[in-house]
Amino acid sequence: MKKFVKLSAAAMLSMALGATAVAAENIKIAFIDPLSGPFASTGINGLHQYQFAAEAMVNEKGGVLDGQNFEIVPFDNKISPKESLIQLQVAIDQGIRYIAQGNSSGVANALTDAIDKHNRRNPDSRVLFLNYAAVDPALTNDKCNFWHFRFDANADIKMDALTDVIAADQDIKKVYIIGQDYSFGKAVAAAAVKFLGEKRSDIEIVGNELHPIGKVKDFTPYSRKIVASGADAIITGNWGADMLGLGKSVIENGFDGPIFTYYAAGSGMTAAFGDSAKGRVRLISQGEINPIGSEEARQIYNAFKAKYPDGNIDQSRIFNVIGMLAKAIEQAGTADDVVAVAKQLEGMEYDSMWGGKLFMRPQDHQLIQNMHVGVHTDENIEFDYDNSGFGILTESTVEMASMDSATTCKMRRPE
Repeated sequence: MKKFVKLSAAAMLSMALGATAVAAENIKIAFIDPLSGPFASTGINGLHQYQFAAEAMVNEKGGVLDGQNFEIVPFDNKISPKESLIQLQVAIDQGIRYIAQGNSSGVANALTDAIDKHNRRNPDSRVLFLNYAAVDPALTNDKCNFWHFRFDANADIKMDALTDVIAADQDIKKVYIIGQDYSFGKAVAAAAVKFLGEKRSDIEIVGNELHPIGKVKDFTPYSRKIVASGADAIITGNWGADMLGLGKSVIENGFDGPIFTYYAAGSGMTAAFGDSAKGRVRLISQGEINPIGSEEARQIYNAFKAKYPDGNIDQSRIFNVIGMLAKAIEQAGTADDVVAVAKQLEGMEYDSMWGGKLFMRPQDHQLIQNMHVGVHTDENIEFDYDNSGFGILTESTVEMASMDSATTCKMRRPE
């Protein structure tokens, strides 16, 4: 005989709320980066990498803890610090506790200040800042805070590795430094001057200038100055449309020396440079694509291309962010207590599928990892960018770059 239980309205409401709670258990990560405007291609490709990494590395493997999935929630900041702060508040109001951002150190500086202030005032709704690409050294030095973790090497670490290559080339006697006029561009220039002076005091810096970020439509005046200076090499931290515009312009205006860069691949740049940049554009980066770091990375890259035929994994560190965050949440036993998660991230060692070990330095939350200098080429390329036949081939590697570098960080930790 079947028994029927009559539920009260209150009980039915409780069950409905419980079902809603189960459905809302995804661990949300706010992706705050440009999804419109001149840097949209960079932001959108980064978003796709985050979404794919979350699915492939977490969700398809059963999630974390009791089966919770990662969900990437996009917010368009239009590369504006002011708009980023608005989007940050929207994300916090939605209950999101993890913030991912990388494009523009100017934005990152605004976010880290706001997150530090918010967390001190609102201990019940604290958030963590997962910085995957903003590399102003100040973020893990004088402006460091407990809530900020940088998964990319900072500008000084990258320049240290780049200038090793420059210093070893005795044909380079004159260098022109050019970059975007904001905190990151200034940091790149300062690091270039510092390290060149230490490693090759005979090299003459024949130009050191900044241009407005995202506003230069024609780089010809800058290119003509570079060519007229007699520079043997260029150093630039430009990214996105500014990197493409500068790179194409200097080549078209007759510069035939090496161009040492931070972000001169993917997002349409590789295809646009094509044969003109072969053997000339060099890139400092983490993670090996050519040759690939592991068989797991090969499978991940092929699966990503199957889903996003026009996309590139040009920021492999995004997969490190997802993998390390998942590991930290598992070890903390919670995703809600971001202090506990942060304490697991501090000092974490992690084996990256892209090759090498990673170490999250506890004193400043700067990730230490191998750095690679590669060249734009179509030779020995397994994974190209932009379906162009061209990619970045690793030429040299600095293992665990700047592991013992000094930091001015004086971190205040929550009690």
